[in-house]
Amino acid sequence: MSTVRRQTTTAPGGLVDKGTKGRRVRDVPLIEEIRPLVASRLDAVGPDPMARLFIGPRGGRITTAILRDATHWDEVVTKLGFKHLRRHDLRHTGLTWMADAGVPVHVLRKIAGHGSLSTTQRYLHPDRQSITDAGELLTKHLSAPKRPRLRAV
Repeated sequence: MSTVRRQTTTAPGGLVDKGTKGRRVRDVPLIEEIRPLVASRLDAVGPDPMARLFIGPRGGRITTAILRDATHWDEVVTKLGFKHLRRHDLRHTGLTWMADAGVPVHVLRKIAGHGSLSTTQRYLHPDRQSITDAGELLTKHLSAPKRPRLRAV
């Protein structure tokens, strides 16, 4: 898990640091494959909770242009056939995948830093298979043997 405390964004005159969009410090989960990288960066930055986890090639903030160039974003998305894909779209994908994995929507809301469940729901894009799977789950539930319910006395 990692904690998001602030964001860097463009503003007149350059980049500025400010609170997150929803002004909420939040914890976000990390998949197993990325944990060693984040752990090594945390070791490198030391105990300062406001230290940057990742820095630009000359130190300091990472600009959008640096991130785009370092990841070869334009070339990769074009080669994959997703020329109009934005990095923010990956946020939608990540939240959708977590929902598909069974993470409850109220937990997704906290991870995303959204103020309302309706905002989080706009980020979720179930595919046809997820909808088919929902029907299968309902079928299993309805066909399961019924257990007697205990009544409160």
